[in-house]
Formats: sequence, structure tokens, C-alpha cells
Amino acid sequence: MPVKVKLGGSTHSLLWKLAQAGLWLALVVVMIGASVFGYYYFRYRGLVEERLAKGPLFATAAQVYAAPQEVRPGQQLSATAIAAALRRAGYNGDQQLGSYELRGNSILIKPGPQSYLAMDGATITTTGGQVQSITAENGAALAAYKLEPQLITALSEDKNRTKRRLVTYDQIPTSMVQAVLAIEDRRFFEHSGINYVRTAKCAVEDVLAHRMNCGGSTLTQQLARGFFLSAEKTYSRKIAEVVITFQLEARFSKQQIFEMYANEINLGQRGSFAINGFGEAAQAYFGKDLRQLDLAECALLAGMIQRPNYFAPYKHPDRAMERRNLVLDSMVETGAITQDQADRAKAEPIRLAPPNADASEAPYFVDLVHDQIVQRLGDSDTARSALRIYTSLDPELQRAAAEAVDVGMRNVDDMVRKKHKKGDTNITYPQVALVALNPHTGQVLALVGGRNYGTSQLDHAVSMRPTGSIFKPFVYATAEQQAVDGQTLNGAPFTALTILHDEPTTFMFANGQTYSPHNYLDEYHGDIPAIYALAHSLNNATVALGQMVGFDNVAALGRASGIATARGTPAVSLGTYDATPLDMAGAYTVFANGGVHLTPWLLSSVRSPNGDVVADFTPQAKQVIDPKAAFLTQSLLEGVMNFGYGVEVRKLGFTAPAAGKTGTSHDAWFAAYSSNLICVIWIGNDDYTDVKLAGAVAAAPIWAEFMNRAIRLPQYSDMKAFTPPDGIEVLSIDRATNLIADDSCPSDTFSAAFLVGTAPQSTCSHMGENSQSLGSRIFSFFTGKSNAPSTPAPAQAPAPDAAQPADATKHRNLLQKIFGTGKDKPKDEPPASPQPPQ
Repeated sequence: MPVKVKLGGSTHSLLWKLAQAGLWLALVVVMIGASVFGYYYFRYRGLVEERLAKGPLFATAAQVYAAPQEVRPGQQLSATAIAAALRRAGYNGDQQLGSYELRGNSILIKPGPQSYLAMDGATITTTGGQVQSITAENGAALAAYKLEPQLITALSEDKNRTKRRLVTYDQIPTSMVQAVLAIEDRRFFEHSGINYVRTAKCAVEDVLAHRMNCGGSTLTQQLARGFFLSAEKTYSRKIAEVVITFQLEARFSKQQIFEMYANEINLGQRGSFAINGFGEAAQAYFGKDLRQLDLAECALLAGMIQRPNYFAPYKHPDRAMERRNLVLDSMVETGAITQDQADRAKAEPIRLAPPNADASEAPYFVDLVHDQIVQRLGDSDTARSALRIYTSLDPELQRAAAEAVDVGMRNVDDMVRKKHKKGDTNITYPQVALVALNPHTGQVLALVGGRNYGTSQLDHAVSMRPTGSIFKPFVYATAEQQAVDGQTLNGAPFTALTILHDEPTTFMFANGQTYSPHNYLDEYHGDIPAIYALAHSLNNATVALGQMVGFDNVAALGRASGIATARGTPAVSLGTYDATPLDMAGAYTVFANGGVHLTPWLLSSVRSPNGDVVADFTPQAKQVIDPKAAFLTQSLLEGVMNFGYGVEVRKLGFTAPAAGKTGTSHDAWFAAYSSNLICVIWIGNDDYTDVKLAGAVAAAPIWAEFMNRAIRLPQYSDMKAFTPPDGIEVLSIDRATNLIADDSCPSDTFSAAFLVGTAPQSTCSHMGENSQSLGSRIFSFFTGKSNAPSTPAPAQAPAPDAAQPADATKHRNLLQKIFGTGKDKPKDEPPASPQPPQ
């Protein structure tokens, strides 16, 4: 039977008092909590609306686009590759921009009203991966067709150098959404913004641990924290986060909240830029549009959310893969994917885009674009305006440039280390710049301003440096122009075979100062032909020519060609005055473009978001020398490449027709071009100390690496021989006799261009079988050959071509050099000229 227990009155009274105390305590806690919450609620209740009233949640950033890709019959391009390029440009995703329809080996392209091109559509037909024909909508055959420009990047939003590519919820792959929910907030579409159980548990853990360390925030809470609050971990901030979370949930749909989250979340760094949002991360890590990511790639990005630097795939690939696989397992648990799908995704290696930001985003180029936009439009807020900025950049060539610099500078670093003692840590590694232009338009196709943008944002492509010997062609061009104008030097027009005096000479400045240049190792060569003086970069012979044509005239041509600092002194002949690599690339358009100087340009057009023109930019062009003088100078520069210091590029496999010049002062230079590309390489130290590396051995290999990559691209594969203008004849000259080659001397020759009527009148057969002229002996000195056929010695690395002082004069007279008397040449003298490559 039940037993009744009767409590004493005192016990009952005690329990009741304790209960009352507990209730009062709970009430006080609730009231205090309500008061605190109410305070923060009223403080932050209008924060979301206030933020929205200022404009969009995300800063609008100007978008920077590349130049349109030109498609021509004969190019190695498939219809599917063209479709992929159009898809990356936004076609079919945005009908206002344009659309395409793939029909087997053909593709129909139709630009939309907001297209940059605003042209009629066309059908491109391909066979076996090669473009066969291009047909306009009216049925007419087209010689070329331009595709919609690709997005390079956005300008950074703020001083924190934040970059993002905004995406809509519909543009986010389902796998991306599922991966984020599986690892970050599985009940996102079900809860009201707060996971109360998890939040309470974390609160207890934090109180016991005496620190704010527990996670458990929902996506909405993370968004609230990222948008409106600082990163500090305090109880007050946590309360404010909850208040803002409620506001976000009341104001936006779940899809809108996820979209904002997807654009806001930080996912690490790329160089000096912060990567925010999945759209930017997809491009930064995989080189893809977000919509192109597969399951494994989505899982990797979702896994980085927790600790983006710790799971950074470039630095910590093992951690990134382990975290990616955990996300895939979580997706199996939520039922988003099957175990089989997870296993296949886990088997995938992490395939990252090249980490070189210069290869894909051209940051030095983009910074220069931004500077020019601000300068021309007068608006320092351009970066935060929703503009479309169309530029000159060729993304494929930019990638080739960045990769060539990366490869080449590793070799330069090796050379620098070899000049120091083993174990020496006090080594200065030089900087680099590469500029590539279209020689007939001035379009800046590629630009690398340094070896690592993340380390240094100083753009060396627009930094002033002494130009050294790459300026020397302007001395010879002045002489060629005077010959075209009918002037003579010592009674005869200047030609490639004009004899110049290469001997120690003191030249006078206008103010009475003296100038005594030196050749490398103080070796002088007496009387030599002009084509060899330039090919071997002989300083005294060049300054002597400068004196003959007038230093003021040389400087005037330099200034007309974009080298604004040039002045009429003897030193101008050797490139003493400063210019930027970009300036020098523009200067060489004079030789490559029929005497017309083209100012290098990066900006084509600025458009509003709906395609309306804000500003168009017209390239500047100016005829500075006669086309015949330009071609004659170009012929001399071909000699540099074929039997002078530029022969290094031939040894490295670049065999297409080219013209150029090495340069060495305190810096190393190489400026050269083909029929469709000018490329200038500069290497130097930021502190202006001597790099102690010749242009031929440091800069020329980077040029060759770049051009060998460029010629494999369809748009640059047709590098052709240079075509002389009317009034010019190109002749084969016998190397031994300095006369026109004929059947009796066909094997040892070089090509040179002449004004009609100024070439030698005799042929080599008139010299006699065993006789040797003065010209023969001069050329024998350089080549190490007599009239008798001989096999050239293997080419060695060319020596520097800078003027350098020496302790002792090693001058020998011409007869000693011709007949071999006098002391032997030093072992490190510039090498004998090899035969031009076949």
C-alpha cells in the first residue's frame, strides 16, 4: 500500500523560498538579457536598411577586358574552342551581350546589343581543328572576325585590394551550394537564421573556457559578421551579430542570403589581392568561370571557408585535399551525393591554375590601365564605378610573357649566384620587365612589370633607366635618313659597308667638357664596316658616326621616337639618357613600321554597363623617318641577330626573321622584333647597382623564350620576312671581299640592304682567286676566316657591349690586327661571328 510522507513545515518553506529565489533570479537574468538585447536591437535595428540605402551591398568595380581575339582562316582553332571562348566572355548566359549556336564543325555567332563589337553575326566553319572559312550573315566571305573580349579581372574595390567577381544565385553550381551547406550549415534552408541549440552549447563552452572560440554560426550569422561587424570576438559583438541576422532573415530570401554569402566570403590571397567570393576564387585557383567547376573543385572551395590560409591549396595541398575529402564525406551524409560520386571526386588530383598572377590577371598592366583611366577621365573613383574598360591585352600572349619571365629569371638568378662566393647570402637578385607590342598598331599586347607582383608592385615597365646600347640604332638611322635625303659622309652616301673608325677618341661637348668612351676590355678594331660596328656594338665607332651625322640630329630623332630625355651630346650615341622599357618598345616601331612612330597604347574604349560609349581612345602615330631609312636600319639590326651579339636567340631555337639590338650599361637590355611582334626585355637592380650581366646572355634568352612561345600561338605563327620598300635592294655580300656575291663565292655571305645605286659595283669574282682586299682582312679579323672556305668555330656566349673603363689600353693598330702581329686577344674577348643560321 502507498506510503505517505509528510514534510515538515520548515522544509516546505525552505524549498518554496529557494524556488521563489530561483524564479526571481531567472526573471532578473531574463530582464537583464532582454535589456541588453533590446539595447543592441534598437542600436542595430536599422543597420541593414541604412546600409542598403547607401547603395548595393557590394562595391561596384570596373571590369577590365582584353582585346578582341581575331579569328582568321588557316588558324588552328576548332568550333568548340571558339564556343568555349564565347562562353567565357558571357555569351548565351547574357543574351544582351550575345549568343552562339554550335552546329558540329561550324559555329553561328550573333553579338547582342550590349556587345563591345556591335557588329553583324557570322558563321565560322572549321575542319580538323583549323578554321576553313568565315561567312557574314549576308553570305559574304570574311577575311577575319573578332570575338567578344574576355574579362581579365576587376579593378580592386578599395585600399585593402579586395577583388571579387559577382555572381547571382542562378550562376552558382548546385554542387557548390550543397558543399557549403554540408560543411557549414546543413539546416540553412530550414532555420530562421540562428541554430539555437548549437549557439547555446557554444555559449556554455566559451564561458567555461573563458574565451570566445566556439564556432557554430549559421551562414546568415557569418554574413552578418562579414558585412557589418569587426572580426573581434566579444559577447557584445555576438549579440549584435544575432540582431543583424534577424534583420537579414526578415529582409531577404534564403537564396538572396546565400548569394550575398557566396560573393562576400573570403577565400585567401592572390599576390597582394584579397580573394573574396566564389566567383573570384574559381578564377584565382582554377582559372575557370564558377559555372565550370566540377564536384571536387566545389568541395575544395567550400572546405577553405573555415580557414582559407591554413587550407590554401598552393601552399598546403595536402591539407587542402584532406579538407576537400571531408567536405565530400559530409555531402554523402546529407544525401547531396552518393558514395560512388564522392569516391570518384576524391580520386581527382587538385588541378590548380598556374600560381603566377601575371599570367592570368596581368596586375602590372591593370594598374597601368587604372592610372591612365584616372588621368584621362579625371575621376579617382573610376575603380568603384560599374564601367567596362576595354584594353589592348592579348591574354594568351600575356601568359606566354609571364611564363617566359619566370623561366628566364631562374636562369638569371643562377648567373647572379655564380658571381658570389658559395654560402654568400648577401645577394641582390635583379628585377625584370617585358613589354610586347604590335609593331603596326602600337597595341600593348603583353606587359610584365616585375618578377613577382605580390612582392613588389613597382612597375619596372614604366620606370626610367639608362637605355644603353639599344639606343645605338638611332645613330645609324640618322645616318641612313641623311643618305636618303642625298647627304654624304666623306663624299659618299652612308651604307651598311661604310667604314667607321673604331679607336680611342676624346669627344667634346658643346660646353667644352670632354667625353672619352671605351670599348669592352678596351679592345679597338680600327676601320670596320658599319654593319659590323652595330652587330658587335662597338662604342667608339658608334660615337664617331654620331659626330659625323650630328649629335643634335641623333637626339632629335630619339625624341621624335618617344625618348624624351635625349640630348645632343656625344654620350647620346651610347644610350646614356633614360627611358622606360615601354618607351623603348614604342621607339622600335619606327624601324618595324616604315619609319612611323606609334605611341604604345593600352586603352581602347570605356563603356557603361549597358554598352554605351563613355570614351574611345585613338592611337597616336607620326612619320619620323623615311620608310627607306627605316628599312635600311632594320637591315643592320637583322645583322645583329644573325651574326652579332643577338645570335644568342638563334642558338636558343628562334629562327624566324627578326631584327634587334642588345644593350648593357648598369642594366641588361634586349630590344628586338619580328614582322608581327616587338618585345623589349629589361633586367636591372632597383638600387641602380650594376647587374654585371650582358644583355646578350641575360635578357636575350628571355626574349627567345617568349618569342618561341608566341610563334606557337595561331595569331603570331605567321612571322614573315621583312619586305623592302621601293628604292631599296637587298643583296648578298661576300664576307671576305665586301663585294656582291656571285657564283664564285656563294657560301660565305651575309645580306645587306642598300639604297638603289649605292651598293658595291663589283662582284667577288673580280678580286681574284687568292687575293685578299682590305675589306677581306677586316672581315677575317671578325670571323677568323680567310678567303678559303672554312668551318666556323662554335659560337660562344657574347660578351657585354657596354662602355667600361680599364686600367690599361690594349689598342693595336689595324695592320697588327689584320696580319696577326702584336699580342694575342684576351680569352674573354667577344667571340668571332658565327655563320648566319639557316
